[in-house]
Amino acid sequence: MQGTLELVLIPVTDVDRAKAFYTGAAGFILEVDTPVGDDNRIVQVTPPGSACSVGFGSGPGLALGTDLAEPGSQRGLHLVVEDIVAAREELTSRGVKVGDIRHYRDGRWSPGRDPERSSYMSFAEFSDPDGNTWLLQEVRRDAEAGER
Repeated sequence: MQGTLELVLIPVTDVDRAKAFYTGAAGFILEVDTPVGDDNRIVQVTPPGSACSVGFGSGPGLALGTDLAEPGSQRGLHLVVEDIVAAREELTSRGVKVGDIRHYRDGRWSPGRDPERSSYMSFAEFSDPDGNTWLLQEVRRDAEAGER
């Protein structure tokens, strides 16, 4: 079986507030904002360059199932970036509170970007207005070799 991950659902308390955060402060692209029936609404946003979107909505019995989880309970979504310093600066310039950059090396966390800029080792955390948490993760891609 081959499959692609295209949508991750997050629980939110206020759809308009979440939409404003993701499309404004976080810079995601609005894909869908539509009513579904009389009492349901679905919003789908996508980080620029990503093949996977984030969905949230409102209404009783929401088909997406986000009404079954507590708003703010989504943890550890990874937003992969090529330059974590530039990504952090861009988000903070838009008003997103992003934690300090840290890296993991030799079994421990240390401040700052990984000195060797090794892929998958540098992180910075931020949250949406409900407390759903995201990790910026630096992954450097070698375009010529097609490697990470």
